[in-house]
Amino acid sequence: MTIVNNITNQSKTRIIACGMIAREVLAINAQLGDVIDLQCLPAEYHFSPQKIAPALDLAITQAKAEGFKNIFIGYADCGSTGAIDKICDHHQVSRVDGPHCFAFYMGNVNFKEQDGDFVTTFFITDFLARNFETFLIKPLGLDKHPELKEVYFGNYTRALYLAQSNDLELEKQAKLGAAFLGLDYQKQYTGFGDLAPALKQATASK
Repeated sequence: MTIVNNITNQSKTRIIACGMIAREVLAINAQLGDVIDLQCLPAEYHFSPQKIAPALDLAITQAKAEGFKNIFIGYADCGSTGAIDKICDHHQVSRVDGPHCFAFYMGNVNFKEQDGDFVTTFFITDFLARNFETFLIKPLGLDKHPELKEVYFGNYTRALYLAQSNDLELEKQAKLGAAFLGLDYQKQYTGFGDLAPALKQATASK
């Protein structure tokens, strides 16, 4: 059984990714023909980016012990201020380019060309639209203390929904989220952005 597992693990690419992009990675995996073995770290690390690099260190070490020869990191820098890159360099693995998922969904080149235009923009992805209450409202205490909205979001002027899918229900939830925060709503369909070609290249390089 161990030999079979090692053969299977060597034939796939272990993607260690943020839980916020799990659905998208699985959708891309289906397009690529089931070549990815996905391991997700908790989406809640979005609120504590200092936890990401140590968790990646352990996850990469574990993946190597399980026999994976090709490992790719499904994180951008994500507020780690270079800590993720240090772990990647240490283990000689690569990650998705970009400062955060909003940039690689939008396309890193496009995001850089508009540098400075997003200072007052609050981004909503499919994940956040789907989990707005459980991932944002409750953790920030806005359900019990709505007056904190001004503290957290007073400097934002708009909510930009970066849509990975054409899902009318998710768009409805994104609009409700923007209204709850008192922000102007805009939508931009991005699909998977730079994530899809990054994963395609990563799985083709084994």
